[in-house]
Amino acid sequence: PEAFSERNGKPDIRGAYGLHGREMIAWLTQLQHARSRNVVFVGILDERLDDFNKKVFSLQIEGSKTSLELPGIVDEVLTLAEIKDQGGQPFRALVCQTLNPWNYPAKDRSGRLDVVEEAHLGRLIAKIGEPGRSPLERLTFSRPAPVAPDAAHPNAKP
Repeated sequence: PEAFSERNGKPDIRGAYGLHGREMIAWLTQLQHARSRNVVFVGILDERLDDFNKKVFSLQIEGSKTSLELPGIVDEVLTLAEIKDQGGQPFRALVCQTLNPWNYPAKDRSGRLDVVEEAHLGRLIAKIGEPGRSPLERLTFSRPAPVAPDAAHPNAKP
C-alpha cells in the first residue's frame, strides 16, 4: 500500500523506497538476534568529500537508511585496506577499531581485536570467540605517538 499514491491509486516509486528501507532494517534486526550464527556482509565503500573537504567513507547499499543504520546493528565493522608498514611496503590488512589513523569505518564490539588484524576471516572469527581481555589490557590512557604524514592514509603520495 505504501507504493501507491493515495490521490489516484497509481504506483508511487518514492513509497516503494521507504518500504524497501523498512524491510531491510527489519531483516537486519532479525539477523542481529540470531546469536548462534556468524553472518558476514561484504560491501563496497564509497569515498566522498564532506562539507569541510575531508574524506568520508560510507557503505554502498540500496537505501540511505540502510547504510546509516547497518553499522549500528552489526557487532563488527571491518575495512580491508592496503596499508604501508614502517619500511613503506604495502600489505593488506583488516582495520578493526573506530579510532584508526586512516579514518576507515570500523567497529569492534567484542573488544578483542587490535587496530589492524591479519586479512584472514577464519582467524579473525576465532579471535573474536576467545575469552575477553580485561579493560586494563584493552585500554590505553596515554597519548598515542604522532603518525607520519605519509602513513596517515594508505593512498597518500609522498
